[in-house]
Amino acid sequence: MHLNVGNSPFNPKQADLLNQLLSSMDHHQKIWLSGYLAASQTTAAPTDDTKKEVQGGVEEPAASRQITILYGSHTGNCETLAEEYTEKLKKQGFQVKLHDMDEYKPKSLKDEEDLLILTSTHGDGDPPDNALSFYDFLFSKRAPKLENVRFSVLALGDRSYEFFCQTGKEIDERLEELGAERLYPRVDCDLDFDDDAEIWWKGVTDKLESSQNKRTETTASTSLQGADRPVYSKKAPFQAEVLENINLNGKGSNKETRHLEIDLEGSNLTYEPGDSLGIYPKNEETLVDELIKEMNWDPELSITVNKEGEVRALREALISHYEITVLTKPLLEKLAAFTKDSSLKDLLESQEQVKTYIYGRDLLDFVKDFGPWEAGEEEFIGALRKIPARLYSIASSLRANPEEVHLTIGTVRYDSYGRKRTGVCSGQCAERTEAGDQLSVYVQKNSSFKLPQDQDAPIIMIGAGTGIAPYRAFLEEREENEAAGKSWLFFGEQHFVTDFLYQIEWQKWLKEGVLSRMDVAFSRDTDEKVYVQHRMMEKSKELFEWIQSGAYIYVCGDEKYMAKDVQDTLLTILKNEGNLSNEEAEAYLTDLRKNKRYQRDVY
Repeated sequence: MHLNVGNSPFNPKQADLLNQLLSSMDHHQKIWLSGYLAASQTTAAPTDDTKKEVQGGVEEPAASRQITILYGSHTGNCETLAEEYTEKLKKQGFQVKLHDMDEYKPKSLKDEEDLLILTSTHGDGDPPDNALSFYDFLFSKRAPKLENVRFSVLALGDRSYEFFCQTGKEIDERLEELGAERLYPRVDCDLDFDDDAEIWWKGVTDKLESSQNKRTETTASTSLQGADRPVYSKKAPFQAEVLENINLNGKGSNKETRHLEIDLEGSNLTYEPGDSLGIYPKNEETLVDELIKEMNWDPELSITVNKEGEVRALREALISHYEITVLTKPLLEKLAAFTKDSSLKDLLESQEQVKTYIYGRDLLDFVKDFGPWEAGEEEFIGALRKIPARLYSIASSLRANPEEVHLTIGTVRYDSYGRKRTGVCSGQCAERTEAGDQLSVYVQKNSSFKLPQDQDAPIIMIGAGTGIAPYRAFLEEREENEAAGKSWLFFGEQHFVTDFLYQIEWQKWLKEGVLSRMDVAFSRDTDEKVYVQHRMMEKSKELFEWIQSGAYIYVCGDEKYMAKDVQDTLLTILKNEGNLSNEEAEAYLTDLRKNKRYQRDVY
């Protein structure tokens, strides 16, 4: 193909550039470009000649309401969905702004038109860290009236928690109190949120298209982009081969921590230090067989497992598709309809009794306690939720380990009600996964736990147990980038001899200067238990100096105990070393968080 300047709208220079480009392109590239140009005609900003549209023979200005999407995210699910929805709306010709709640100026709420909120709930009904400032403003006296704002809320949560989707519910109610109009009803999603989120999304976009008189067109670029590259995600996980599976703990330890190295070749998956890897686990076959025997089910009976009509044998469905190790109040309420045992209904009348009962029990315990059951296999199993993925902080740098990802997984084992039990995913990785086996995986982005862009900035890394995982990724990345910034690690575990995870690597990095300082706390090696927060207090003066000089603080590990104690210790250090009041110390820490200098990955 050669462009003739005489019969084109291009000047000679433009025609020459186009001819050079076209001569270098293959057939598929030309098709993609034609689709892209066609799409640009439908989504381009209107010119003076197209700013009006004809409705019933009368020319009227085209509607163009501004859409703003805000997300509050802890593990990255809301962030991923928000980014996906933003791109979809832009392709449909909408004007869209996307903001992390922490970076959004809440005073702008009064100027919004269509507001979409996506938020998770953290801990015991609390907002995620990056939503705290927005949440506080919204519930303060400073919050403005929002009579001209339309909104809709997508809430993510976990039904096994008492305060399921609490943050989303509260924001939804508060926006209505402030006078905003509900564009589409709030949808509350469980861990397996894809289907419910899709229902919300369709409802929202139908309203937006109706009110703005927009029409979505499918273009050639939509079908051709990425056609040659498979896209793996939470909805379509990659089957990854396990390369190594090593126990990091020494002989005699009462812990088992697995180091997994996983092959990502052919996946096109990428990640950054601070991101997580999702694994879809499988239930233990012995537990499934015991459940089938107790219920007198046919293991080969065909079961429909999703809305697409996928059919599996009952036994395989229970192994790979349904959650059977965690009980929730909503599940108990659903299954109560299938038994005449009145004691279950009595149990459900008390939230405290339910919490006590479900702790440490699984579905096998439940069916034994409240049978006989008056429901067919498919009806009973249909009440179960899909087995959710487990997220693990990535323990490697992609730069240092091309096409690989490493994980640090603590094996959960405990005795409960006369049975030995293991965590679903950690047990699978420890007991039923060898090199050469495959795991269903996807990458979960986490922009709330990232190395500073300034590679000269100092970092303080605080973690206990498997909370050390992302710091291994941080230092591998900094080593590859030859970053000059100082780094300080606080690490805690039970015993120095058996539980010092990745000890050789930390010592190597200390020797080479990649790691500047390291303080460790092994709580069971001394008569008085010593934890990371105690080491922090011992070095409070130096810690404060690092913070004053611009250090970024990272905390990874157990939220209820370790992370809470670490935060209390940080506040104490700020008060003591900075001569601050309680309110001033809390404001200082809040400011660090807002500026991404205090980041947490807690669970």
